[in-house]
Amino acid sequence: MKEIFIDIERCTACKSCEIACAVEHSLSKDLFSAIFENPLPIKRVYVEKAFLFSYPVKCMHCADAACIAACPTGAMHRNHEFGSVVVNTDKCMGCWMCAMVCPFGAIIPDYAVKTARKCDFCPDRLKEGGKPACVEACPTSTITFGEMKDLFKSKRLLSAERVVKAVLVQEDKKVTPLEMLRSIENI
Repeated sequence: MKEIFIDIERCTACKSCEIACAVEHSLSKDLFSAIFENPLPIKRVYVEKAFLFSYPVKCMHCADAACIAACPTGAMHRNHEFGSVVVNTDKCMGCWMCAMVCPFGAIIPDYAVKTARKCDFCPDRLKEGGKPACVEACPTSTITFGEMKDLFKSKRLLSAERVVKAVLVQEDKKVTPLEMLRSIENI
């Protein structure tokens, strides 16, 4: 099952993911037309700053999703085709129980239509073999989409490259392994 992985070290707070998400969930699916839509399209990812980092906050599609358990109408459910947690807007009564229990604050009340809004993995894109809009829009690959084992392998390879680079930089000096690892942060 494919999942979204977020690497907080890469986010530059460009907000490309926010724009792509809003456009994908607009009626026109076009940036220039979307800004004139009424109501305006609602993004489902929010880039927030925490300490020295920026972080795209979005639904993590939890395995044991509290929002599903809290929903009294069954509107919040799992899309078994893609493994995502989604909202059936026809069933949603706008009680916001899902938003109250979400540990990530990733469910947004849409007061205009009294329904919850959240990341849905862009199912139309997935059906066509594509990726969620936020993933494709991210210029730094902060947000990636794939099998978790592959995503972790990519993270390990990146880590290995950084260690090798640190070794090459420190090649002429005698350094302890701990000093070498500390120097990785400076590369």
